[in-house]
Amino acid sequence: MAEQPARVVRLDLWIDPVFDRILREAPGLALAVMKLNAPRSENMDLLRGARFYHISAAKDEVPLQWQVTRDLLDQCPDLACVSTSGAGYDTVDVAACTDAGVLVVNQAGGNANSVAEHALGLMLAVSRRVLESASRLRNDCGFSREDLMGHELSDKTLGLVGLGHIGQRAAQLGAAFNMHVVAHDPYLKPDEITARGAQPVSLEELLAASDFVSLHCPLTSETRGMFDALAFARMKQGAIFITTARGGIHQEAALYDALLAGHLAGAGLDVWDVEPPARENPLLALSNVVPTFHTAGVTHEARRNVARMAAEQLVALAEGRQAARVVNPLAWQRAAQRLHG
Repeated sequence: MAEQPARVVRLDLWIDPVFDRILREAPGLALAVMKLNAPRSENMDLLRGARFYHISAAKDEVPLQWQVTRDLLDQCPDLACVSTSGAGYDTVDVAACTDAGVLVVNQAGGNANSVAEHALGLMLAVSRRVLESASRLRNDCGFSREDLMGHELSDKTLGLVGLGHIGQRAAQLGAAFNMHVVAHDPYLKPDEITARGAQPVSLEELLAASDFVSLHCPLTSETRGMFDALAFARMKQGAIFITTARGGIHQEAALYDALLAGHLAGAGLDVWDVEPPARENPLLALSNVVPTFHTAGVTHEARRNVARMAAEQLVALAEGRQAARVVNPLAWQRAAQRLHG
């Protein structure tokens, strides 16, 4: 009797069509799409028989019952691999997956160019007061161009917190704007930081010296709440804070206080504690804050690239090849046994 194809399950959230096309052309895989509004029992039937589960990395897009928790893993004994839709994995309990022998893979680097471009765009929008200018042109009169005078990026110091795929691309773009780029990444040796286009510094040195501080680190137990009132106080007077990383790394109330007090000149925020942020969020009321809706990596190019990478990685695993972007390598041996016997 022919072996049944391995089931891949994804949610019915938007994904570039290349993902479905690649998987449906792969002979050893069968794609099933879970509908968020379907009965729980119907979706659990799909997941219980799944070998692969592809899930959005954005926590506010996925209801808790479909996030990868210990409880969900207990109900899915055949699951061998969880694949996320980006570099992050906020919707996945990685420790629980490792304990269960379930591999977690991501698409690190797939949206690096888009996110880095967005970070530079936020820097320009805040420093050149783009939103303020647009608002006053639409709603005001009797003001001069000098009332909206901003600053160039050139010759300013850009401090990058995290120098992975996105941080490295941001360093390249910063250098193209003639910025002096410094970086702090505790997981990289100083010579590697230098090779990636930045001067290695401590976090304290970065905060004190940078005209722009841009976050490119993951949300972990170590980074959660890292940018608190003390961190903002240590930033250079008149500096601009940028984040395209994850909500929760910076404390929104502390950032609001630093902006309101005039210690920071502005902020560009793509990520939030709750996404989208409530309209009553006080940060949205500040004219020197440029807010976006976690769209740094949401470009046609990035979404197509990430979808292709994800599908090709699942095909590789199904064919017995090693995955290129494994989050928890300790789970590999048990996951491989489940995948290939």
